[in-house]
Amino acid sequence: MTDICWDTLIKGALVFDGTGKAPQVVDIAVRDGRIAARGSDLPATLATETVDAQGQWLLPGMLDIHTHLDLEVDLEPGLPEVVRHGTTTVLVGNCSLGTCFGQQLHGDDNPIVDCFTRVENIPKPVLRKCVEAVTWDNTGDYLDHFNKIPLGPNIAAFVPHSMLRVEVMGLQESVSREPTPAELEQMAQLLEQALEQGFMGMSTDGLPFHYMANTPNTDKRIPTQFAPRWEMKRLLQVLRDRDRVWQTTPIIENRLKAFTYFAFTSGRLFGKALKTSALSAMEFALMPKASNAFLGFAKLMNGSFFRGNMHFQALGTNFRVWSDGIVSPLYEELDSTCRLIAKEYDDVEGRLALLNDPQFIEDFRTDWNHGRSGWNLAHLRTKMGAPDSLVIRDFDRMVFDGAPTAEWDGENFEQVFARLARYQQGAVDQARSDCEREVFDKFPRALTEDADFMLHMLREYDKSFRFWVDIGNVGNKATLGLLLHEQTMPGFNDSGAHITNMAFFDANLMSLKLAQAESLQTVARVVQRLTSEPAEFFGLDVGTLEIGAQADIVLIDPEALSQHDCDANRQLIYRELFEHDQMVNRSDGVVTRVLINGEAVWQGDDFTPALGSKTLGRALRAA
Repeated sequence: MTDICWDTLIKGALVFDGTGKAPQVVDIAVRDGRIAARGSDLPATLATETVDAQGQWLLPGMLDIHTHLDLEVDLEPGLPEVVRHGTTTVLVGNCSLGTCFGQQLHGDDNPIVDCFTRVENIPKPVLRKCVEAVTWDNTGDYLDHFNKIPLGPNIAAFVPHSMLRVEVMGLQESVSREPTPAELEQMAQLLEQALEQGFMGMSTDGLPFHYMANTPNTDKRIPTQFAPRWEMKRLLQVLRDRDRVWQTTPIIENRLKAFTYFAFTSGRLFGKALKTSALSAMEFALMPKASNAFLGFAKLMNGSFFRGNMHFQALGTNFRVWSDGIVSPLYEELDSTCRLIAKEYDDVEGRLALLNDPQFIEDFRTDWNHGRSGWNLAHLRTKMGAPDSLVIRDFDRMVFDGAPTAEWDGENFEQVFARLARYQQGAVDQARSDCEREVFDKFPRALTEDADFMLHMLREYDKSFRFWVDIGNVGNKATLGLLLHEQTMPGFNDSGAHITNMAFFDANLMSLKLAQAESLQTVARVVQRLTSEPAEFFGLDVGTLEIGAQADIVLIDPEALSQHDCDANRQLIYRELFEHDQMVNRSDGVVTRVLINGEAVWQGDDFTPALGSKTLGRALRAA
């Protein structure tokens, strides 16, 4: 009788091994959660299970390098919405936000709810459920607790700077003053301790529209943005000394300040290069050349003079964002709509009172029209592709998807606005149903400005109408070039954030689809950029098919991949987990099998019983 050597043998797949080399048909054998053998025509008699993968692609499990799944993982440790798309490692603690210091509750202060609600557009009841699931109060116990839950994908974490400030200074002090020297040293010690425990580095945030959500802080930004330069320099030196990573977002209010901020990566200025991972490289709809400036700056910083080590994270698909009325990450950037979003999620009366306030109406019209018309510098900058704001207010780009009348769904605002104008001028046949006629009749008569159309929609329907806009990578004309650019790193998906506004769980698959349209060698390069390359950068021992490596494996049907349409497969579903709706993706049929630590978790078109019942992934410790 032949002795069994392997648990699983996968035969006949075209293997992209994560090195960037041309793919080969190779058999892969797995034993005890590790890659045990690779070769041609390995004998099936030596395996407990043999998988016939002829015609399929095999690659290492992919990394999602920018998520906020630290909120979801303790409610549903299997993270099924990630795994089904071939992602087997997720990075958390991004944008200065996270849960590694525990609940951090003090009196009425609830920092996790206060910081996450508006920055990541997650309703407070959902966040409170996440906070209730937290059982630790320090970074060491945070990493250790993953061994005690049925974790699906591997997880690696940053120390979130906002929560670090809260831990040392308290919430109110963290958004009102600079730290004392003693407090800064305590922060540095906590950071040093976390790095010793295996955290990848530290995350900060510089975006000007990231606000707190609880009274009395609704007009204040999150704690990281109150850090003076000397605080940043001290904490980043801790990372620099240990060759760990600084994850951040750009300061976009002041170009000189942004330059000096990103210059922290420089080895010439600070003695040693600081690995820096920044958001984000995409072709913005209103500022298509902005990515050139970001990437040109990264090239300058990484050159022989400044000797830095930075890249900009890249999204593998079009950046489509839904809005529930005005509630979305987009409209935090405008002062007037920011004030609407600051109202409690269920405060319909508060928003309506604001929408009927004459001063607010004037402010809204000013914001809505800024840079869009007239003979002025703001309009000139917009025409030149350098607008003061990236908020899309052009009706021909805004598409209904959850309108007050079904006839509008799939139409852009401009089409509806034009038809309304004709209806109000006497063309009653422009109303295509009794329902649409009733909706039209509610509008003010002789409506001429799109700002007033939007004001009426908000007064009449509040958050109960939905629409989407593509704010970046429109038509994916430039996406592949950005994914392959030497100053970028693909894998930015923002999974777990903005739960009703966006879903890019399948963006890594879209990256592969774009590569597939060019060549198999391009696929090999993109696989490398989604697996071993980010793993090496962040210091994580995943993303490879080397003998002895953890067996995180994905099988893909290339024919199904070529037909996958991420836009057609984004869905708003009700998740019992959150007792709330969430945007998700469906790529069923594209990914045929996912293994984590040698165990199948997705097979065919469904999850296996192992996902969510066994501890499969692990807390990765950066090295």
